[in-house]
Formats: sequence, C-alpha cells, structure tokens
Amino acid sequence: MKKKFKITSDSNHKSTVHENKLDRNFKPGTLGAAWLSDIPYIKTKQGWLCLTTVIDIGDRKVIGWALSATMKTNNSVVPAFRMAQRNRPITQKLLFHSDQGVQYACNEFKTLLESNPLIIRSISRKGNCWDNAVAESFFKTLKAECIYKNKFENQAQVAIVVFEYIEAWYNRKRMHSTIGLMSPESLKET
Repeated sequence: MKKKFKITSDSNHKSTVHENKLDRNFKPGTLGAAWLSDIPYIKTKQGWLCLTTVIDIGDRKVIGWALSATMKTNNSVVPAFRMAQRNRPITQKLLFHSDQGVQYACNEFKTLLESNPLIIRSISRKGNCWDNAVAESFFKTLKAECIYKNKFENQAQVAIVVFEYIEAWYNRKRMHSTIGLMSPESLKET
C-alpha cells in the first residue's frame, strides 16, 4: 500500500541541532555501534497513537519501542531508549541518530544521552526522510504487513498487535534482504 508522505516531526524549536554524523551509512555490521530512532503515528477510533522505535543498524533489530497517546518525551523517546539500553547495553561508542523532532532535541532527552559518554549524537537534516531511511523502511513494512490490515478500536488493541508484530514476527522470524535473508534474532553478536 502506498500512502502520501508528509513531515510530522515538530522541528520548530530552539534546541541544539547536532550534525548528521551517520550520513546515511546504513550498512549492517557491528551490533551496538549505531542506533536510529523515529516516530510514526497509528490511527485508532479513539485517536492517534505514537510508536517510538529504536533500531540497531547492525542487525536491523527493533531493540526498543514505546507506544504512547502523546508525543511527550517521558511517554515516547525516553521509554523506547531505556528499553533499547536494557535489551542491548551500551558497551562501546554508539552513534544515536534521530530526526530533528522536539522530543529528541529537548533538554530531558539531551541530558539522558549525555549521561553516557559513549553516546555520540547525530540528527537528520530538516525535512530529509532519506537520512533516517532504515526507520522509514521499517515503518513502511510495519504499516503494510500489520497496521493497514486492522481497524483499531483503542490503544490496548494496538499494543497487542504491535507487540506481536515486533517481538514475535519482525525481530525473530521475518527475513531481511539487507542482512542476508536472515532475521535480526538469528544473527549472533560478533
């Protein structure tokens, strides 16, 4: 299914915008070297929900995610990032890449990332979805294989479907051409 693209990030803020250090280097390889994060919207009969994801470029695994009714940093990017840290502890220099959205640029998230000296910030250029193409590709796949097939009543229903898709299907069984037609879970850390 093809849907029209529109910019949904609130990049109208005065916070520091970091350099794009990832520079579209999406080549898989070392796990825990580069993570990227983004937020799509999912429609329910009760309103829109935000799905914040953190993906490790090394194996394309969704290592952190959070579903929220608001775009508030405490409800979206912080819980997704903390889940990613639990699932894949930071033990080496890590490039964390996101768009310019206010959730990623705010002081709260900035302080969280700066508390770990191994984390290096990278931010997409304004309005450039190609700078975060791995996340955009995941969202396109998620929507085509899961979201557009459902008419969600509420957040609880979305939470169940998204959990099953990410944790049971996408990370464990779905083959990815970028990583040699393997699932992210089937790759072993090197």
